Amino acid sequence: MRVFVIALAFAASLISPALAQTPTSQQSWPMRPVRFVVAFPPGGAADLLARMIGQSLSETLGQPFVIENKGGANGNIGGEVVARSAPDGYTLLMSSGSMVAINPHIYASMPFDPAKDIIPIAAVARVPFYLVIRADNPAQDFKAFIADLKANPGKRNYGSPGVGSSPHLAGEMLKKMTGTDAVHVPYRGAAPALNDLLAGQLDFVFDPGIAIEHVKAGKLRAIAIGSPQRAPQLPDVPTLDELGLAGFDADAIFGVFAPTGTSGDIVKRLNTEINRALGTAALKERITAVGNVPAPMSSAEFGEKSREDSDRFGAIIRERGITASN
Repeated sequence: MRVFVIALAFAASLISPALAQTPTSQQSWPMRPVRFVVAFPPGGAADLLARMIGQSLSETLGQPFVIENKGGANGNIGGEVVARSAPDGYTLLMSSGSMVAINPHIYASMPFDPAKDIIPIAAVARVPFYLVIRADNPAQDFKAFIADLKANPGKRNYGSPGVGSSPHLAGEMLKKMTGTDAVHVPYRGAAPALNDLLAGQLDFVFDPGIAIEHVKAGKLRAIAIGSPQRAPQLPDVPTLDELGLAGFDADAIFGVFAPTGTSGDIVKRLNTEINRALGTAALKERITAVGNVPAPMSSAEFGEKSREDSDRFGAIIRERGITASN
C-alpha cells in the first residue's frame, strides 16, 4: 500500500506542472466581471449595441459585462485603453470599424496600431447611415435638398461623430458626387450631433439609426440612405445609389475586439456566443429597432471586412485630404 501511495504522489508531481501551464482564464473564463469598453459616448450606435450584446453575454456566460464609455478621437481613446490591457479576456472593446479601417489613414500618428495591438472577435451589426434633415427644412426630397446646397455653397452645415468618422466620410462622398459644399461640424459622438440637429444648429447629418424614432415622430425627415440596399426600418426611403449617386456605400460594421494575445479559446467562445445571440429573434428585433442590421461573421470574416473598408475609405480620405489631430 505504501508503495502505491508513493507512486500516486510521484504521478501527481508530474501532472501538476502541466495543469499549471494552462491559464485559469482559458479553463473557466469568465470567473469575474468583464470590462466592456465602448469607444464612443453614451447614446450612439456603439453604445446601444454594446449594451444589447453585453446583456446577452452576461446572461449566457454568467458574469456581468460592465459598460465603460471612453469616447474621443474617433475611437482611438477607447481603442488604446483596450490595446494596453492584459489579454486575459476581461477587457473587451466595442467600436465602429472606422477605428481600424479609417483612423490609420487620417492620423499622422496613432497611440496604438489597430492592425497589431487588437484583434477582431465578432461583428455585431451593419450600421447604415441615414441622410436626415429637420422637418422644417423646405426641401421635401433629395432633389430639392441638393438644389438648396448648390444655391448656398458653404452656407449649410452637417454634423458627424468626429473627423474621419464614417458619417463624416459619407458627407464628403456626398459633396464630391453632387458637386456641392457644406461645412463639417465634428462632435464627440452621434448623439450630440443629433441633439444639435433637433435644436436647429445643424442642417443635416448622416445618422447611424438613433434618429429613426424622431423621423417616425415627424421631428426629422429621412430623405436618403447611404447604403447599397434600402433599410428595413424605413423601406420607403431610397438609397443614394437609386437617386443617381452610383455605387454610394457609407455603411460601417460595428463589432467587438480584444487585446492581441487573447486566448484563441476565449476568442472562439465569444464569437460563438455573439453569433448565437445575433440569431435570436429578440436581439434581431432590438438591433433593427435602432436602425441597424445584425451582421454575424467569423473572426476572420470580420477582419477581412475591415481590410476591405480600409481600402474603400482610404481612397476618399486621400482624395479629399482629410486629416485629424490627436
